[in-house]
Amino acid sequence: MKKILLLATVLLLSFTLNAQDFSKYLGKVSGTPFIVISKADFQLTLVGADGQAIKQYGCAVARNLGPKEKRGDHKTPEGTFKINELLNSKSIPHDFHDGKGPIIGAYGPWFLRLDVPGFRDIGIHGTHLPESIGSRATEGCIRLRNEDILDLKSRIKLGTEVIILPEGVSAL
Repeated sequence: MKKILLLATVLLLSFTLNAQDFSKYLGKVSGTPFIVISKADFQLTLVGADGQAIKQYGCAVARNLGPKEKRGDHKTPEGTFKINELLNSKSIPHDFHDGKGPIIGAYGPWFLRLDVPGFRDIGIHGTHLPESIGSRATEGCIRLRNEDILDLKSRIKLGTEVIILPEGVSAL
């Protein structure tokens, strides 16, 4: 049943997001693992070559609804992207502009950078705020618990496709 729902979601995406041929996605389902992120459900799912869910992780997404349009809009992009960099982020600071200053380790142990056109710093990463998982808390990235980003990073590679579903589309 999950495989059918996933295929239906991928079919919907092929028409609504990229207007690309469904066979492009079908090939991925049957041949290459990929990631599906449901902003509506706060879930990141790693999908295997057979189209079956390998692992699901809770996540946090951007504070604001809708697709990313401009820098600083606090929205998570929607569409299909590839992971183009695996960055060790343990010592990278980030200033959330909340009066606390730069926080080292804000991205957790790994930052998996996505190739989002027009935006260099959108990715999937860990967190120093695990209590934020399952909520709208980010500036645009997808945030996982640190143990989950470690697990996910061990299962993916550069070039892994990432499908971020629109707000109204649930993967469950």
